[in-house]
Amino acid sequence: MQSTRRWTNEAIRIIEADFNPSADTHLIPLKLAGFPDIDIYLKDESSHPTGSLKHRLARSLFLYALANGWLQQGKPVIEASSGSTAVSEAYFARLLGLPFIAVMPATTSPDKITAIEFQGGKCDLVADPTQIAARSQQLAAQTGGHFMDQFTYAERATDWRANNNIAESIFGQMKLERYPEPRWIVASCGTGGTSATLGRYVRYRRHDTGIACVDPDNSVFFDAFVSGRRDHMLDCGSKIEGIGRPRVESSFMPDVIDTMFQVPDVWSIAATRWLAGKLGRRVGGSTGCQFVAVLQLALTMRAAGEAGSIVTLLCDSGDRYAHSYYNDT
Repeated sequence: MQSTRRWTNEAIRIIEADFNPSADTHLIPLKLAGFPDIDIYLKDESSHPTGSLKHRLARSLFLYALANGWLQQGKPVIEASSGSTAVSEAYFARLLGLPFIAVMPATTSPDKITAIEFQGGKCDLVADPTQIAARSQQLAAQTGGHFMDQFTYAERATDWRANNNIAESIFGQMKLERYPEPRWIVASCGTGGTSATLGRYVRYRRHDTGIACVDPDNSVFFDAFVSGRRDHMLDCGSKIEGIGRPRVESSFMPDVIDTMFQVPDVWSIAATRWLAGKLGRRVGGSTGCQFVAVLQLALTMRAAGEAGSIVTLLCDSGDRYAHSYYNDT
């Protein structure tokens, strides 16, 4: 037991030490002439070491698994992921000297596969995207490793009260802005963990901020939000990588979401490419999907004569999607 505890202690120290010298991600203002009384901001999560919002989740998942005694020295870490979470988890697995296997749909972008392999991970591609969790469980049983299971543990692994979570970071950075308390924060649903963190935090800190979420085509979160049921299922996956699911995941908490939008894929991609032109840099499809909701909320505020701020997330860089969203062909 002593040797196991020493390894766990050292693993936690390594992860905490990796975070300690890091700067926070930037909050980018986006001025739109049509909304002079509404300030829009993008929280740039692409500036994390692994290039996406999922860096925060992966760190929390590793610390949660270590504190629960689920990770063992030399044993592999396995995750069901369409890309960004796997890139980030591969990074932390490499820090701890653990093998990492990402189980993902065969349609995952080659750029993300390359990014996972760059971090030392291996990819196990599955033809049926609805079977990646089952395949992950199978690999964990075969290897004696641990299935991280982001879709189950995302909402409970993250410390939603503080610990520099994304909500605390946003409110800290907004303190000196014209409208320091956002009227809305807009997020997307992959695991559901980010919206769960945001929704709990604003209630815990008694902010009047509303939490709005988006869901792409071929996903069940919007239907679950509207109906109040968790038994919705699809036999296909989302075309907006990293968000949308064919089943309602355990981490999805509709009761802390104030409103939700279902965004057609063509709108998501149009907004993705428009934002890239406006910012002078490529953004991912989930950012475009969220921006559609930002515009809808801004229109509603303007029509009501309401001034304020809206914050959304720049989830990852569009450079990972050169073969798809940014490929005219």
